[in-house]
Amino acid sequence: MQCSRFLRFAWLAALTLAACDEAGGAEQVHLRPAPVTPSPNAPKAIDDRGAHPADDRVNPEQIADELRKKGKNANWVPKEFAGGNMAKWKDSGLYVDGKPVGFLTWGELPIALKVTWVTDRVSADKEAGSTNPGWRVGRKRYYKFTDYFKAVGLDIRKIKEVHVYSAKETQTLIVSGKDLMSPAANDFLFWFGSNTSGKPIPHAPDDFGNGRMGDKITSVMVYIDKKPPILVENQGLFLDGVEQNGVPYYGEPVRGGVRVYLDDKLATIIKRQELDPKTATTAPDGEPQWKLADFLKAHGVQLSSVVQMWTVEGDKRSKKFTKAEFDKLMFEAGSQSRGGVLVGPKLDLANVIALHSHALQPSEMPIPAQPDE
Repeated sequence: MQCSRFLRFAWLAALTLAACDEAGGAEQVHLRPAPVTPSPNAPKAIDDRGAHPADDRVNPEQIADELRKKGKNANWVPKEFAGGNMAKWKDSGLYVDGKPVGFLTWGELPIALKVTWVTDRVSADKEAGSTNPGWRVGRKRYYKFTDYFKAVGLDIRKIKEVHVYSAKETQTLIVSGKDLMSPAANDFLFWFGSNTSGKPIPHAPDDFGNGRMGDKITSVMVYIDKKPPILVENQGLFLDGVEQNGVPYYGEPVRGGVRVYLDDKLATIIKRQELDPKTATTAPDGEPQWKLADFLKAHGVQLSSVVQMWTVEGDKRSKKFTKAEFDKLMFEAGSQSRGGVLVGPKLDLANVIALHSHALQPSEMPIPAQPDE
């Protein structure tokens, strides 16, 4: 028995080393399709339900967000994402059959996704010697996963499984299509550690899906046409006997860059190191600049329907551009762009760019944090 287990682990280690050798460079993404034929000695799927940890715990990202708001540490990164294996999961992406579709930051939520308000205890200042309990009754904003999927154009009736990743792969919450169609799915939610910023955090009934859940979301995998991986006790996720250390059917998770959305759907990503200096012109400040519309067209984004553009700075929509302004926009991506690009004559910072085929009305705009939250 021990020999068999040793051979199995040696086989998995060899596969991992082979994948590393093939990668060559850390910057390049390599696809890793799973074997067509399942291995006869593939690990067995978990069939028991694990403990459901509380999800209203203190979130370190909330502390980081307060530092950013005060301007003390704008580039703070949670320790678990600063290096090593978890660094690649810094950006909480939504992947459908291996394709990146969106990212779970408050500033990138679809306009069509509406908040689900829940009355709950919220923190309150407590002065020394006061009998104040340190909390008050207020509203807490949550978002239904089913509403989120619909807002990005998914038909939840066709979803086979949803995998909500956390910091530990063994704590992946697996939700079946049947679960999504059940009344309990109304309590399958996510929220953000600082209400309208911070890391997304999952919430679900104790016995929902496979009953396992971490205290934050690193990515969400949706399977419609592709075969979902299985969760193996104390090991991780496997697809036909091959351990999945990245995004199944894709490779390394998407990280960084300026995401560009067209009507709430991810259209492309601007990455500074991938910009072609040959297509740049020189801006008045001496920096290279590119025409935004030309860049987007070259990356397959259909712009014929665009009538409005918004820049998102941090997690807030900050600057609006009309169709006429958008057609002329130039952008820079120098060292002063602070993780984004600088757009237009005033060099407005954009960490995310949102394009729309209709002019947004005030009622459609995301609502910032309110006093009663």
